[in-house]
Amino acid sequence: MSIWGKIIGGTAGFALGGPLGAILGAAAGHLVDKIKTIASDPRLGGSGTYYSDQTNFTGGQDPRQIAFATGVVILAAKMAKVDGHVSRDEIDAFKRVFHIPPSEVKNVGRVFDMAKASPEGFEPYAQQIAMMFRGERALLEGILEALYQIAMADGELHPAEKDYLKKVAHIFGFADMDFDRVHQAHTSSNRPDPYQQLGLTRDASDEELKAAHRKLSRENHPDALMAKGMPPEFIAQANDKMARINAAWDQISKERGIR
Repeated sequence: MSIWGKIIGGTAGFALGGPLGAILGAAAGHLVDKIKTIASDPRLGGSGTYYSDQTNFTGGQDPRQIAFATGVVILAAKMAKVDGHVSRDEIDAFKRVFHIPPSEVKNVGRVFDMAKASPEGFEPYAQQIAMMFRGERALLEGILEALYQIAMADGELHPAEKDYLKKVAHIFGFADMDFDRVHQAHTSSNRPDPYQQLGLTRDASDEELKAAHRKLSRENHPDALMAKGMPPEFIAQANDKMARINAAWDQISKERGIR
């Protein structure tokens, strides 16, 4: 079963807990108040139990995969509100990035609509994701990258969308330079700056560049990301990022004659 079939399961909302679980529970027909009572995170202002490990899940559901996929859907829905409309291109990009099978489009759309209609801001959802993936920068950046692909589907980034994405990045713990790197990769009409893509400046030494490339390659390898919680449906996106990292290294190593 794809991740999209799992997240609409009857127990997914209760098992995940927190704001993300409340939306899933509502989409599955549960009472939102009951979910918030038993599953809200005290660190987000609630008073119930926060489920943060796989032992609380039933039916073989992977909480990190569900959190990753649900987080992207909900944050995409909240992003759709900032410029006042959802374009056809954005909808098509949503389906393409997420690899949603026709049989699950309606259910995923229900989660999207629930999140879009919710009066709550995006912050509690982004905060829960940041806590579940604390220390996993590559996974958090993967969520940000997916949101960028959706925002850029119509060929431009609305200023309000950029502001929204920057706020999400800050909640995820990214500094401005980290956000700028992702922003440049998705919006630059020219080839992204290779040094920036490796998280360094042009005065970095060859050894520093080699180490950065090895670290990024290890952290962003699709197999490593899947093992840490990225759903298989997002692996094409992970491959694109690896291609950018390797292209940046190839350009730098050729310019410097690094072997």
